[in-house]
Amino acid sequence: MNRRIGVVGIVIDDPKHISDKVNAVISDHGHIVLGRMGIPRPEYQAGVVSLIIEGTTDEIGSLTGRLGNIPGVTVKSALTSKTLRKEADHD
Repeated sequence: MNRRIGVVGIVIDDPKHISDKVNAVISDHGHIVLGRMGIPRPEYQAGVVSLIIEGTTDEIGSLTGRLGNIPGVTVKSALTSKTLRKEADHD
């Protein structure tokens, strides 16, 4: 299956109460996460997480769909138009 590289932006309202749910979903999809950066904003009772991902559109859709179903979480994703294919190994 073709894989794509992209970015997922996550904004969490009141992270003290829902960050465990967000982290559980990200961990469940850890095989497609290449990198992660989290920025806490306690003065606004918010947090921002960015993920660099590589996966099939189904895998990425599963991640963003599950995150988006958590109340207080806003998710946006941007995928490259380039599809990734591993080249066959040459001896």
